[in-house]
Amino acid sequence: MTATAPVSATAHLSEVDIKEIGRELDQLRDAVTASLGDGDARYIRRVITVQRGLEVGGRILLMASILPPAWLAGTTCLAVAKILENMEIGHNVLHGQWDWMRDPEIHSTTWEWDSATPADMWKHSHNFVHHTYTNILGKDRDIGYAILRVNPEQPWHPVYLAQPVYNAILAAFFEWGIAFYDVELERVWRGEKSWAEALTQLRGVLRKSARQVVKDYVAYPLLAGPAFLPTLLGNFAANVTRNVWSHAVIFCGHFPDGSEVFTEEQLDDETRGEWYIRQLLGSSNIDGSPLLHIMTGNLSHQIEHHLFPDLPSNRYAEIAPKVRDLCQRYGLRYNTGSLVRQTANVWKNIFRLALPGPKPRPADHEAASDTSTVRAAATGR
Repeated sequence: MTATAPVSATAHLSEVDIKEIGRELDQLRDAVTASLGDGDARYIRRVITVQRGLEVGGRILLMASILPPAWLAGTTCLAVAKILENMEIGHNVLHGQWDWMRDPEIHSTTWEWDSATPADMWKHSHNFVHHTYTNILGKDRDIGYAILRVNPEQPWHPVYLAQPVYNAILAAFFEWGIAFYDVELERVWRGEKSWAEALTQLRGVLRKSARQVVKDYVAYPLLAGPAFLPTLLGNFAANVTRNVWSHAVIFCGHFPDGSEVFTEEQLDDETRGEWYIRQLLGSSNIDGSPLLHIMTGNLSHQIEHHLFPDLPSNRYAEIAPKVRDLCQRYGLRYNTGSLVRQTANVWKNIFRLALPGPKPRPADHEAASDTSTVRAAATGR
């Protein structure tokens, strides 16, 4: 992850270029919105049908899981179902991507997902905070999730020496880490949030968590009778698999080299075109097959998702070549790579930044102020 957006990344853009980038991307968004219809609605309903079929099939197989092949098949089906529910369905429904259908069962105001985090809390921390302040140091809490050092700009502390270990633990229990992260306890300790508000949210997390625990580790195992223990272990394995996969996809979209971060000063008088450019430079994609894109919730198109978070995810593959072409025409980096490459890069940074240093290069600090200077010169402000 680059320390701050280098001036060279945007200095070549004139005021006219920035406005044109905003105009082109607005135009692309409007064209996709105008073309939404029955085909898109059939897509999400089909994905939901497949996901529910896999979940039912997986749970039935686990009831017969005293037989090892049934256990493996049931656990696999359930893991895939949980990944689909969280990534391609839950995440995207809660973004409001399907609200245009006016279907009360597939709507951001009514959907409650298979995760320890209550939907309302997640929508605030993710939809509002993260997508408004994407990669702004000091504003976007998703930079390191308050416990990881993923950028040289973050001051080093001895606790980061252990971050390769606790990041691996976070991956296995990602839904629980996110649930308690969304309570924002570090803001309480800094006096930015009251304990009363935090405790109210914490009670909501505990209620949701209790339902998750009872469902996967009490109710379904009890229904399995003699297969209680294999079913419990199968549910645990499916949850861990879903968590590790979600962690990998999300980290690959935000923390590999080439994903830029920005300063709060760069928010001053930010135009629509500049907001789009920040999304472009602060995100990374994953190359892969259509199946991989579906299994990532189309967050393998993280650049397109950050540009258009409330457009239906099935349209990102259609949008991506046009966004890449725009980047080429305006000399902006379109950061993408294979899942293996992006994952390896993220983990390299996790290990490297666990140690003191590297100090941000002086040029990086100068770039933050120089970018504002260049913008002011171009716009006459």
